[in-house]
Amino acid sequence: MAEPSGVDRGIQSLISARNSLKSSLEKSKSIGSALERTGPRFDEIEQRLPSLEAAVRPIRADREALVAVGGHINRAVGPAAAVLKVFDAVHGLEKSLLSDPKNDLSGYLSVLKRLEEALRFLGENCGLAIQWLEDIVEYLEDHSVADEKYLSSLKKSLRLLREFQQEKAKLDGGLKDAALDKLENEFRRLLQDNSVPLPMASPSSLGEQQPCIAPSQLPVTVIHKLQAILGRLRANNRLEKCVSVYVEVRSSNVRASLQALDLDYLDITVTEFNDVQSIEGYISQWGNHLEFAVKHLFEAEFKLCNEVFERFGSSLWLDCFSKIAAQAGMLAFLQFGKTVTDSKKDPIKLLKLLDIFTSLNKLRADFNRLFGGAACIEIQNFTRDLIKKLIDGGAEIFSELLPQVEIQKQIPPPSDGGVPRLVSFVTDYCNKLIGDKYKSTLTQVLLIHKSWRSERFQENQLMVEVLRIIKMIEQNMDAWMKAYPDQTLSHFFGMNNHYHLYKNLKGTRIGDQLGDSWLKEHDQYKEYYATVFLRDSWGKLPSHLSREGLIIFSGGHATARDLVKKRLKAFNDAFDEMYKKQASWVVPEKDLRDRVCQQIVQAVVPVYRSYMQNYGPLVEKDASSSKYVRYTVVALEKMLSSLYMPKPMRYGSFKGTPPSEKLKNEVDLRRTTSAVV
Repeated sequence: MAEPSGVDRGIQSLISARNSLKSSLEKSKSIGSALERTGPRFDEIEQRLPSLEAAVRPIRADREALVAVGGHINRAVGPAAAVLKVFDAVHGLEKSLLSDPKNDLSGYLSVLKRLEEALRFLGENCGLAIQWLEDIVEYLEDHSVADEKYLSSLKKSLRLLREFQQEKAKLDGGLKDAALDKLENEFRRLLQDNSVPLPMASPSSLGEQQPCIAPSQLPVTVIHKLQAILGRLRANNRLEKCVSVYVEVRSSNVRASLQALDLDYLDITVTEFNDVQSIEGYISQWGNHLEFAVKHLFEAEFKLCNEVFERFGSSLWLDCFSKIAAQAGMLAFLQFGKTVTDSKKDPIKLLKLLDIFTSLNKLRADFNRLFGGAACIEIQNFTRDLIKKLIDGGAEIFSELLPQVEIQKQIPPPSDGGVPRLVSFVTDYCNKLIGDKYKSTLTQVLLIHKSWRSERFQENQLMVEVLRIIKMIEQNMDAWMKAYPDQTLSHFFGMNNHYHLYKNLKGTRIGDQLGDSWLKEHDQYKEYYATVFLRDSWGKLPSHLSREGLIIFSGGHATARDLVKKRLKAFNDAFDEMYKKQASWVVPEKDLRDRVCQQIVQAVVPVYRSYMQNYGPLVEKDASSSKYVRYTVVALEKMLSSLYMPKPMRYGSFKGTPPSEKLKNEVDLRRTTSAVV
């Protein structure tokens, strides 16, 4: 075959170049189209290059730094993971702790304890985990292992976490506080549901009926629940509120128990009564009510405070009890006693002060045990001040009795010839002071008062002072007898008063001390003055009914009749005058009155009866007989037998008291005499 020519070879070369050029053009076109499609992607890649550069920057970091960062991360992950796990557990307790602890108190307390343990763990470990994380950030920053922007964001998050950790209350979102609030409410509910006022019957009058008491302790199971609640609250520094709740509920319960006793009188003020006698019934009630309150109510509260708060120290429960006592009304009892001491002075007040002192002295051991602690200092001070007022006031009134009796000598004697109110009051009063009820108490009061003044008190000093008062009464009686212008009335007065002393002091401690001779002397004086009185008054009447000149002769009736008329008229006039004069006189003692009236009847009526039997017919037939025969024998005897009846009891007084009024004047004899044994 012949070889191609040079032309042919050139054409083939052109064809090959054309094809190659065509193929290149097509490829260029295809590449252009591809470039048009991938342009936006390059823009996106260009935008991501900085972050990609930052991401791969650690690869460019020092190899040792990259190796070390792993250890830092591992150390931080452990605590952080534990903290997160506990946080999850805390949230898991939320449902139980937001329920009512009443349904299962022990379970509730157990869950709360778990919460406290979890919060304690968080409090101890949150800081550690944050510290490790902060160390990682510091390492990454120092070795340029992480992006600055990333590090800045991480620092901000850790700073917020640190602030959050420092406010521990936020660790549980307030769950523990909510649970403790529920426990406080449950504590109040348990107290209120189980604090029931003591069932008692209020006495309608003093001394008739003592209130019936029932056990006041809380059930043991309730006490245990209260103690369990207090334990958890104390662990969380929330004990103070529960103590306040306890005081509020229990003091309210004591007040409710006392309401049945009708203690409104405790609020009385000095301006609301005139003298102690007007409230002496209240004073007697006060002693009974105070004893009941101390021995039953406050005693029960004292024991209960000890049982409930015994695990928390004596200072806490004693302070709690002192607040209950103060708020329940103990101070009101003491204030009433002080009100009595601030009232106006009079002899009856001395007896009432002694009554109050006796009540307090009777409860002295209870007061020292219940209110002797430092927490009850207010009650102690109030009680101490009250006792001082009682002793000073009682000693002062007693010391003023003698001068006050002496000053009554200036007062005129009674116009009815009876026993002066002063005499009857003082004899009864002195018997009371020396009697079983008051002697030992008054002696104790005077002894204490003397000791405060560093003065000596003799054992028989009380009796000596009382005898001086009685002797002063004797002197007053002598002065009063001399003050009567009418001797008959003076003798009548002497008869009454000497007998009063004899009768009211015989068989008493005062009478025994004065002796039989003293008593007999007054009895003899009574007999003497009774005899003289009868002789000089009613004993003169029979002389008007003389029989002299009344021997009836035949034809002498007219003369005899005139003489009888004259003598009957003289008798009637003398009788009427004497009866009118003595109709207002009194003999207070019934036995003496009966005897005196009987003697008068025996002195007058037999003579009058005999005279009327013998000579009455001479004038009874006369048209004017009523002018001369004014009284029948029966009427005359009845009139004489009804003489000297005492008038209704009246109020008496010590008059003539100086303006200083060191001793209050008015003395209610109705009360005084009825109270004397």
